[in-house]
Amino acid sequence: MFFFHSKDPFSRLTNKLEMIIKGRLWLQAILALVLGVVTGIFMGPDVGFMDPARAAFITSWLALPGEIFLRLIAMVLIPLLIASIIRGLGGSNDVKQLRSVGIKFFAYIICTTIVASTIGLTMANVIQPGKYVHLSDDVKVTEAAHINGMPEDKNGMEIVEALPASIVNLIPENPLRSALEGEMLGVVIFSIIIGIAFAVRSNKKIEPLLGLLDGILEVCMTIVKWALILVPFAVFGLIARMASQVGVVTLLGMGVYVLTVLGGLLILLIFYYLVILIFGRRNPFVFIRRVAPVQLLAFSTSSSAAVIPVSIRTAEEDLEVKPETAEVIVPLGATMNMDGTALYQSVALLFLAQISGIDLSIMQMVLVVLTLVLSSIGAPATPGVGMVILGSVAANLGIPTAGLALIFGVDRIIDMCRTAVNVTGDLTACVVLGRKG
Repeated sequence: MFFFHSKDPFSRLTNKLEMIIKGRLWLQAILALVLGVVTGIFMGPDVGFMDPARAAFITSWLALPGEIFLRLIAMVLIPLLIASIIRGLGGSNDVKQLRSVGIKFFAYIICTTIVASTIGLTMANVIQPGKYVHLSDDVKVTEAAHINGMPEDKNGMEIVEALPASIVNLIPENPLRSALEGEMLGVVIFSIIIGIAFAVRSNKKIEPLLGLLDGILEVCMTIVKWALILVPFAVFGLIARMASQVGVVTLLGMGVYVLTVLGGLLILLIFYYLVILIFGRRNPFVFIRRVAPVQLLAFSTSSSAAVIPVSIRTAEEDLEVKPETAEVIVPLGATMNMDGTALYQSVALLFLAQISGIDLSIMQMVLVVLTLVLSSIGAPATPGVGMVILGSVAANLGIPTAGLALIFGVDRIIDMCRTAVNVTGDLTACVVLGRKG
């Protein structure tokens, strides 16, 4: 019996999350976002209503609910994902189908991540948002030295030579250390291996462990429910602090970058709807209507992990996906299927290069796509994680990072949108790979 069925305690928490959706949490988040921008500008350097020190003091308190919200989600992320993945895989009695779904889902992740990264690179090359923001010449020269010292051919060869070791390192030697250090890919692979072992050796001795995982999930989702109460205050405070720090001029200049990312995410959504029509053989307009509540909750929370139970419920009941498929794809997709994040990072990486006056060659862009495909798999499903990955990828590729502070300033808005797209990608995979009949 699967743990997401309607009569168990976990489903009661799912119902409570759905009640939050009906309470229009997304609308509260949007209103909080607008009020946060206005408040931040009012306290920022352009208006001059108060001195920077006092503004920083006030906005630090305004952002306190947001910081608490982020910590609560991050706190339960690892136990939530481990329990979800192991329980989803371990609850399957059909190992052959589990293997078939896993292989197809992995191929789906690779293909859609490549598509998402390509869309992002195309949008960034056509619009060139970095041309609307200018850094000082000394910063450009200093940062340019990083990328000029890394030839294209050497980058490609280094990746090929390091590939065997990278494959071996996917399996964590110490899962506990991976969890403590936030190495989510190691945590996910550990959970997958344990979950498959549960499925292969399913018997009465294992059932108590599955029950323990059910209890862990119930506790984690209770904490998530508590965190959702803070969402409007979190969005308001974090946005207010951001707007007070960057000012109106920078916000307007970064507006082109934000619109570029949002335009790319819209194209990616259209791509998903075409996949639904062609491969899922479903009416995309019906799909849009049925997944809208999950998208709105994902938008409000900026966390794929927080909406796992609602995503599974939507896939099984509204999209008529096989339970054994939904309960595998959704937990795995929360950390491995991050197309919206990959698209955002591709735009951001080119933006960082553009504001420093550096042109990337075709080979370097291909390298960006390959790196994003690998880095987006296993990314933590928590708010703001894209910034952490972006900084690491930029450093590894030698792309200047002088503009990271600017990107961080507007990341909250983009994070909400790309999380909604990430969740849509998971539900699209469910429909394509788990149709009933």
